[in-house]
Amino acid sequence: MNVLNRETANLKAKLPIKIVQFGEGNFLRAFIEYAFQELNKAIDFNAGIAVVQPIEKGMIDLINNQDGLYTLFMKGVKKGKEIQEIELIENIVKGINPYSNFNDFIGLAKEEDLEFIFSNTTEAGIAYDENDTLSMQPPNSFPAKLTVLLYERYKYFKGDLAKGLRIIPCELINYNAKTLKEIILKYSEDWKLEPAFNTWLLESCSFHNTLVDRIVPGYPSYDIDQYNAQLPYKDNLIVTAESFFLWVIEGGDALKAKLPFDKTHLDVKIVDDLQPYRTRKVRILNGAHTAMVPLSLLYGNTTVKQTVDHKFTGEVIHKAVFEEIIDTLEMDNTSLNNFAEEVFDRFRNPFIVHNLSSIALNSISKFKVRVLPSLLQYVKKNNKLPLNLTFAFACLIRYYKGVWKGETLPVQDSDAIIADFLKIWATNNYTEIANAVLSSADYWGEDLTKVENLSAAIILALKEMDENGIEKGYSNYANQHYA
Repeated sequence: MNVLNRETANLKAKLPIKIVQFGEGNFLRAFIEYAFQELNKAIDFNAGIAVVQPIEKGMIDLINNQDGLYTLFMKGVKKGKEIQEIELIENIVKGINPYSNFNDFIGLAKEEDLEFIFSNTTEAGIAYDENDTLSMQPPNSFPAKLTVLLYERYKYFKGDLAKGLRIIPCELINYNAKTLKEIILKYSEDWKLEPAFNTWLLESCSFHNTLVDRIVPGYPSYDIDQYNAQLPYKDNLIVTAESFFLWVIEGGDALKAKLPFDKTHLDVKIVDDLQPYRTRKVRILNGAHTAMVPLSLLYGNTTVKQTVDHKFTGEVIHKAVFEEIIDTLEMDNTSLNNFAEEVFDRFRNPFIVHNLSSIALNSISKFKVRVLPSLLQYVKKNNKLPLNLTFAFACLIRYYKGVWKGETLPVQDSDAIIADFLKIWATNNYTEIANAVLSSADYWGEDLTKVENLSAAIILALKEMDENGIEKGYSNYANQHYA
């Protein structure tokens, strides 16, 4: 079987480079490349992508060996129906390793058609490195590399305001573009670049915060023969992703005109403020994940799909989302419910095995950010505790005991937190345990024993689940505390 390349795929012409992308990993190849391939198809957007390897070791050689081509398998569930799509991605024009071809990297600054910078260098990628200098080939950090590239473009086009770029990072940190811009300006100051460069950067370039949402398992090594059997060529860069796709970008009419994704089927929202969308995702998707982990593991499930498919655990999480979390959010109720339905379709995706133990890491800090705000807002709004979120909170505390029915639980957290819970649980007194955990401002940022009836509810739930198991304990807890 032929190895995939432009000759074997009968693709001769290459697109002009409109995009420089920092990062060559699975997520970007299943997200940015896919998005612009759809835009190219919909309106002949004619955008080619130059991919830059942001760290010394990476996949650029593999990408260049296949002339930038690879196959994207998208699988999922939509309104109860399983769907699968297969698409050959063909818009990568070149891959560049700046560590071995620095001049090729700098050459990107001179591209006439270049309009956009995208990136996903992990959450740790948007960071300042005081050791980076302008003379390094290349500097260590992604922001420093980008500063070098922007400065070269500024110089080559003699400060032409028409040659500025739209910089749209996809790293999963809040205010990702704002943070990136601040670091670039810091490098400009450190490197004593001329003030006119800062003027060009601020007046000619634009920075756009983003929220990206798509599960991308990546290369299916566990079943690669089955995937290749569906293709007329050998592909060493197959990427698998869920069908769900959401991209929220902060920007105005000028960006909408530059990125007319409204002409495609993709859910790309260009908005003035993405924070409501971020809150929606964190509270509903991430919140449901975090709430279900201890409850479902204690019940005996091992995966997200098992959790939502099971009559008991599925109902608890469904009620937590649709009756409690959504009640605390300020967005339109129809859009919230539609988003939540999509989330549960994603949870049920039979093509993605999502182990509960793999999302159990640092559950205390995750609960504080993802679930606790919903619980507290529900209390403030309704003057009572949310039944299901409160029980999930009790399950979290019980889970951190580390042992359930004689079996060790996969608790994954800092040594200090694990040691703290071992000490707390050593008292074997539910009142002392609940008060010790709830009063810890180090965990929650405040003393939760001051939340009316919360301590009593947690104490009751802990007692019931230990004496009667999770399902019966939940029923007794609900009947007694919420009668």
